[in-house]
Order: sequence, then structure tokens, then C-alpha cells
Amino acid sequence: MNRLQKEALDQGLKLNERLLAMADNAFDWLFLRETLIKSGLTPFETVYSGDPMSVRYYPPPAESHIESADGERMPVRHQRHPVPLILVPPLGVTTETFDLLPQRSLVRYLAARGFHVYLIDWGKPEKRHAGLGLKDYAIDMFGTALAEVRAHSGVKEVSLMGWCMGGLLCLMHMGFTQDKHIRNLITIASPIDLRGGGLVARSATVLNTPAKLVRRFSSLRLHMLDPIRMHAPGWLTTLAFKMTDPVGAVTTYWDLLARLWDRDFVESYSTTADYLNNMLLYPGGVIQDMVVKMAIDNQLAAGRIEVRDRVADLTKIKANLLVFAGTTDILVPAQIARRSIEVVASKDKEFRIAPGGHMGVILGSGAPKNVWEASAQWLDERSDLKQEAGGKETAATASLRRARRSRIADDPTL
Repeated sequence: MNRLQKEALDQGLKLNERLLAMADNAFDWLFLRETLIKSGLTPFETVYSGDPMSVRYYPPPAESHIESADGERMPVRHQRHPVPLILVPPLGVTTETFDLLPQRSLVRYLAARGFHVYLIDWGKPEKRHAGLGLKDYAIDMFGTALAEVRAHSGVKEVSLMGWCMGGLLCLMHMGFTQDKHIRNLITIASPIDLRGGGLVARSATVLNTPAKLVRRFSSLRLHMLDPIRMHAPGWLTTLAFKMTDPVGAVTTYWDLLARLWDRDFVESYSTTADYLNNMLLYPGGVIQDMVVKMAIDNQLAAGRIEVRDRVADLTKIKANLLVFAGTTDILVPAQIARRSIEVVASKDKEFRIAPGGHMGVILGSGAPKNVWEASAQWLDERSDLKQEAGGKETAATASLRRARRSRIADDPTL
């Protein structure tokens, strides 16, 4: 057999393998799609379960190394940072946001980087939850979650990290409570000034003029309506996210056909599609508060927002702050996201722009390097328990360490 014949045979065998793989993957995609979905696989412990909110704890990976999406192996740090890190997703999405794929899981990555990782799961709201508003989430449920994390970890000081509305809820909770034990905050694509440009700002501007006319010439008020009439179904949230990249939403089908032979790609595609197509209901009470207080009145731009007789004052926040915005985010562009830097009183604060749109900045292929790793490095320097100037621990810190020692006997990873 000459060289040309051998090459032709090899190409034929390779083509045959691809055709068989395409047939297998196509069958699974059509009839066994659940076998292709790889989200939410990182083990966790539920430390609090409520209605609808719960709190998860993600222990460090059992392996010595974890693999990233680009094939690199990262060693698991067994030395834990004392200050726990709480991830806060936005409403309307599932917890798979931070655990999308085994090689693209923010919770897994941060746990491997030496952080005690907790996650607030806002649950799956139903119509009976229509009356829940920003106060219920930003004060009541958020406060319960922090109390449970502190009880579980034995540490009072915490760090927060929120994407989109998750970051906004963090800022609002801190503004409402002035909790001095929230040491660090990272927000990613979180809207503050809804007159600063972008799709959200344009929508708010469209609402502003007719809303003011209604206020002036009638007694109708949005906050007086039955919240159940204003709840947004999950498909509407899905549509909103897909509209941030309408071309990409179509071209991915062609990508799937072109790479149907690639099992890893088919699993990634199916998992991402399942995540996007299963967004959650938005409670009507939250929509009322956001439309009136944020979209129409744009209160947060000045650093204060009043919700149900409570005022969140962001201008008094002093926690260390790191803010990210996406380069191509048409929903929350950089000028909207960076407003929080200008509003808070923090001395240690920084604004960064990372590649990606509204979802890509936290979930895209560049996110692990540009946002996850950058956040971990930033937190590395700010997640040790504080000591007095002379090098001695404060009484409060010493008591925290004693509390942690009692937990270490039960969980050596702490």
C-alpha cells in the first residue's frame, strides 16, 4: 500500500468515526437530551432551606487538581481562607449560573482556590410568591442567608460576589443594614444608573415620560396594583437574555450541526441551551419596586433607594469593592456598572472591564481568566482575619478562631 492509499484509508476511517459519533450524538440530542446536560454537578451541602430561599455550602474538591475548560490542570489549595465567600446570583436564573459545566464552574473553581464557598439559592418562585419585593430579598432573605453562613462557618466577616441583579442585591443589603462585617464585595455587570445608556437605560427612558404624566394627571400608581398581575414568566426572562445576543442565538444551531461529531461540544451546547431555556419567574412585587424606584425614579444613581419605608444608603458603604463590566454588554454597559464606584464611600475600590457581553463576562470562555482568576487574586489579599497593629489578635478575632477550631474537629477542610 503506497502513501496516498494509506492517507485515503486513514481519512476514510476518520470520516467513518465522525459519522458514527454524529449519529450517536444526534440520537441522544433528540431522544435522551437529559444525558447531555452536565450542569449543577458540583457536590454541595444545604445549610439552610426556606421558602423559597436556601443556602448552599460547596466544600473543596476531593481531587488534588481540577481541569479547566482549556485543558489546564489547577492544583486544589487545601489551605482555606478564613473569610467565607458568598455567591449571589440574580433573580430569574437558576443556580447553574455558577455551576454550568464541570470544567466551567465558578463554585468549583473558587473552592479549589482555597475559599469557603457559599451560594444563596433564591429558589423557584411561583405565583404565590408574587407579593415578594426588593425588601423581602435584599433585607429579609439576604439577612437570613448571612446569619446561616456565619453560624455554619463560625466567622462573622464575609465576602460577597454577585452577578447582574445579584450584585445589586448585595449593594442594597449593605445600604439597608450598614453591615460592617461584610469585608469585600465584587459586582459583575450590575446596573446602578439607569440613565447611563444601554438597553436597560433606554427601556427606563421610554417608561419615564408616560409614567410622569400618569402620576400628574391620575391617581393610578403602579405600586397599588396587585403584584400577581405584574409577575414575569420564565420565558420572558429567557427572551430578554437571548435578545442581548440575537445573532448568537441563531448561529449556535449551525454550530451544533457543524460539530455534531464532537461530544464535548454537544454536551456544552445542550447544557447552555437548557440553562437559557429554563429561566425562572420574576415576582411581581420585585418588578413593581424596580420599575418605580429604579427605572422611573432612578433613585440608585444618587446612591439611595427607598423601598417600603426602608432606605438603602449606598453612600455609607465602606467595604472593599471590585466592579466588573463587560466590553460588549448592551444590557448593562460600563458607564452604568461603574456608577457604584462613584457612589460608595469605600477607600479600596477598583473598576475593571473584561471581555464579553452581559452573560459572557461571567459565563463565557474568557471569564475564568479575566474575571474568576482576577477576583480570586483580589480576594486572596483581603480574606485573612484582621489583627491589631501590634500583631496581636483582637478579642473578637480570637473568639472566632476558637469557634472555628471546634468546627475543624468535625470538618478538617475548614
